[in-house]
Amino acid sequence: MRIGDFEFAYPVFLAPMAGVTDTPYRILAREMGCPLVYSEMVSDKGINYRNEHTLNMLKTEPEERPMAMQLFGAEADSVARAAEYVAGLGCADILDFNMGCPAPKVVKNHEGSAMLKNPENAYRVLKALVAAVDMPVTVKMRIGWDDQNINIMEMAQLAQEAGVAAIAIHGRTREQFYRDQADWGIIGKVRASLRIPVIANGDVRNVQDLAKIRQVTGCEAVMVGRAAQGNPWIFRQLTEYLKTGAVLPGPTIEERKEVIIRHLDMLLKFKGDYIGPREMRKHATWYTKGIKGSAELRCLFNQAVCRDDFLRILDKMK
Repeated sequence: MRIGDFEFAYPVFLAPMAGVTDTPYRILAREMGCPLVYSEMVSDKGINYRNEHTLNMLKTEPEERPMAMQLFGAEADSVARAAEYVAGLGCADILDFNMGCPAPKVVKNHEGSAMLKNPENAYRVLKALVAAVDMPVTVKMRIGWDDQNINIMEMAQLAQEAGVAAIAIHGRTREQFYRDQADWGIIGKVRASLRIPVIANGDVRNVQDLAKIRQVTGCEAVMVGRAAQGNPWIFRQLTEYLKTGAVLPGPTIEERKEVIIRHLDMLLKFKGDYIGPREMRKHATWYTKGIKGSAELRCLFNQAVCRDDFLRILDKMK
C-alpha cells in the first residue's frame, strides 16, 4: 500500500489516540514492527497561538519515523496555517486530519466527528490542507454522526476530490462512541467506490480479526487503536501473520516487565520525573490487564510516583 512516496508492505498502522500515542509509545510500536504510527491529535489553534504544550506535542524522534501528525480544527485558513507550520518543522512525514473524535469537548467546537455534519466545510478544510503542504495528507473519519445520518459515502468522495492520499474509516457513528460492533461492510462499500486507498479501523484485536476485516472490506491497510493499549506486541503478531501466516504467542511476563520499564524510562526522559510516572500508571495497568493479580497491581501502580516504585511493583509480578 502506498501513501505519497511511502510504500508499506505490511500495512498495519497505529491509530491516533489522545493520551496514548505519544513519542514513547510510538517508538515502542515501531520497534514491534508497526510500519506507520500516528500522533495524538493536535489542535490547529494551539499551533497557531504557539501554545507551549501544543508545540511540545510536535516534537518527534528519528526512531518513530515514518509517522503521521494528526491535526484537528474546523476552519480552513486556521488548519492550513497550522499545517504549514508543522511541515516547516520537518517533524512528520504525513499529515492526517481528524474527522472522527467523538469527545463532547471537541464536537461542541464543530471539530472532530462534528465535521461530518457539515460536508461543505469539511471539503473546504481538506482542500485547503492539501494545498498548504507538499507532504501527503490523509483523513480519519467515522461513518456518520448517528444511525439516521450515515454519510460516509458522500464524505469519502469529497475527501478524494479534495486530494487526500488515503482515508481511514472507523466503522462506527459518533453517537456509538465505541459501543457495538464496527460496521466493516460499509467500509468495504467505500473501498470499492474510491480510487485512493482506504484504511479499515475498528475491532481489530488479533490475527483472526485482521484476516476477517481484510476479507470483508477489501482494504489492504488496517489501523489498530484500543487493542494496542498496553499491547505493542500486537504489531509484531499482525505483521508476522501478513508476512508468513504464522500466529505468534503473546508476551511473557518477563517481556511485559521489560517493556514497562523501557516505556517508563522514555516517559521519564521526555516528560520528566513528575509527569512521567503519573502518565505511566495507566500504561502499566494496560500492560498487566488479564494476568494473575492484575487488580492488586492496578491499585499499586496508581500510587507509584517514581521509577523505584514501579520496580518494586514489578517484582510482585509472577
